[in-house]
Amino acid sequence: MELGERLLKDDLENRTGARASIISRRGFIGAAATTGVAGLFSPGFVPISGEGSATAAAQIVHPTTTEEVTPFKVDVPQAALNDLKKRLANARWPERETVGDWSQGVPLQKAQALIAYWRDKYDWRRFEARLNAFPQYRTQIDGVGIHFIHVRSPHQNALPIILTHGWPGSVVEFMEVIGPLSDPTRYGGRAEDAFHVVVPSLPGFGFSDKPVETGWDVNRIARAWATLMPRLSYERWVAQGGDWGAGVTHALAHQRPPGLIAAHVNWQFVFPEKLPENPTPAEQRAIEGASRFANDWSGYFREQATRPQTIGYALADSAAGQALWIYEKFQAWTDNHGNPEDELSTDAMLDDISLYWFTDTAASSARIYWENTRAGKAGASGGRIELPMAASVFPHEIFVPPKAWAEALWPNLFYWNELDRGGHFAAFEQPKLFTDELRNAFRSRRA
Repeated sequence: MELGERLLKDDLENRTGARASIISRRGFIGAAATTGVAGLFSPGFVPISGEGSATAAAQIVHPTTTEEVTPFKVDVPQAALNDLKKRLANARWPERETVGDWSQGVPLQKAQALIAYWRDKYDWRRFEARLNAFPQYRTQIDGVGIHFIHVRSPHQNALPIILTHGWPGSVVEFMEVIGPLSDPTRYGGRAEDAFHVVVPSLPGFGFSDKPVETGWDVNRIARAWATLMPRLSYERWVAQGGDWGAGVTHALAHQRPPGLIAAHVNWQFVFPEKLPENPTPAEQRAIEGASRFANDWSGYFREQATRPQTIGYALADSAAGQALWIYEKFQAWTDNHGNPEDELSTDAMLDDISLYWFTDTAASSARIYWENTRAGKAGASGGRIELPMAASVFPHEIFVPPKAWAEALWPNLFYWNELDRGGHFAAFEQPKLFTDELRNAFRSRRA
């Protein structure tokens, strides 16, 4: 069977049941192309809080928003932490896997070790205080309250940048890079490389609202970001993203809203419309990466793209299930030696997992797959982009396209660098390399 036929074999079907094309509707490429202080608060800060019965007290409620940019702090109710511990203590386990590796999913021993650590050792309040050390805000855009971290640089002439996460990521991914990007001289950098940093939570993720209507695909999210940046008084800015954040950033690059001067992605959607008949070694590796995902790694994608509500029930009810649904991706997509802990600390992974759990966003975050698949925004090619584009290529990305493919679609490609380590969660895994990449990439755009 030819490679192209193999890639098509497992494609998602569109709403009419017709076979999808490799670029516009396929299961893998859907993920590719478009696949994140307890205590007293200062006046004006609105914490998340729970009210009412014991059950209600274990829930968190976002404060209402207007177009005004309102300061925000996180305070997860203690009842929610107590509820989590009870659920983890009462987890019911399946039998052990029948293989000696991760090919059937998270091995039972690894799963039980993670859940025991979450139950007995993990400290959410530590993370909550760390998150609250950043200036956070909420504002309403297109009917949805958007949460974001916003750190203004102390350096004159800093370049505003918006960093967009994906799934199963969150603002957690960028917490190690915000300081070095916004205040480089404190971290051994140069003042002239400073950024004003904006890190929003996608709609339906984290402390942003959950949309109550359909239509929130990457194009609509991009338009929301194009509203957010001038609302923060930024007239000239750049964008960056990975995973679904790369999809949003590609969409921004197509829309070219006023003020956006350039973009950078650490996942590049530059597959050619027609695959080469005689691929080079680099092209072959990219094609094999896409094929591997389509044939072995895309089960989660198919479920979330077709039945996000159904998987949402299971993950909203089972803390262990939510944790392991995400933990598996940290193993599969990071540059590790077999275990996710080789690349990310257990606490760091649980920071992200806990954010999904306490905000009850399993279903609402999964819908980004459903929305973009049905909107036809699921493809490995972002098409031709005229906006100046930059890319950092990390070797353990789901697929790694050759530079020639980017040059064919991005006539204004101004930066391309292939690194020797790092994976899908670039800022999370390699914060120093990621910081250096953004400094180097945008240096020529500051004039």
